[in-house]
Amino acid sequence: MRTAKLSRTTAETDITLTLDLDGTGKSTVDADCGFLNHMLTLFARHGRFDLTLTCKGDTDVDYHHTTEDVGIVLGQAFAEALGDKRGIRRYGSMLLPMDEALILCALDLSGRAYLGYDMSIPTQKVGDFDTELAKEFFWGFARSAACTLHLRQLAGENAHHILEGAFKAFGRALREAVSIEEAYRDEIPSTKGML
Repeated sequence: MRTAKLSRTTAETDITLTLDLDGTGKSTVDADCGFLNHMLTLFARHGRFDLTLTCKGDTDVDYHHTTEDVGIVLGQAFAEALGDKRGIRRYGSMLLPMDEALILCALDLSGRAYLGYDMSIPTQKVGDFDTELAKEFFWGFARSAACTLHLRQLAGENAHHILEGAFKAFGRALREAVSIEEAYRDEIPSTKGML
């Protein structure tokens, strides 16, 4: 079973999370932030990951700590669920249209943390969510999952569409990367012998 169950409590957030990499896309998400809930629900559905997440954070300040810490814990959960990464495809990519927006996501579960983020979001907020926090989420994930993650906006004018496209593309690219390649089921996908 490629699953993880994590809890993380700091002075700023209290997060519990369960993840099943081989799920059907069912999710229950309550991060105390409507827009982030929406993005994580889309991510789980398009990645076909079963995800349960609750986060109680200092949202009276803003959504910064909540968004970053959810990214960190989600990345930790993927790292735990993948174990030694034996048999995985390792690489994943998606070119995803979302109405006028077009988003490219490419990633490598390499064991090396990197975020390439080239997104030009035209508004500072979607609802009460600061759009700059999306980068904090993806950086938190990339660091704790130890993956190389590139997100690039190729087109788009509507901030909601751009971010929705990014989370959907991320889910679909990650689904590809964690999938098992039957021909390599017993192998680590690296000439180094480890990831």
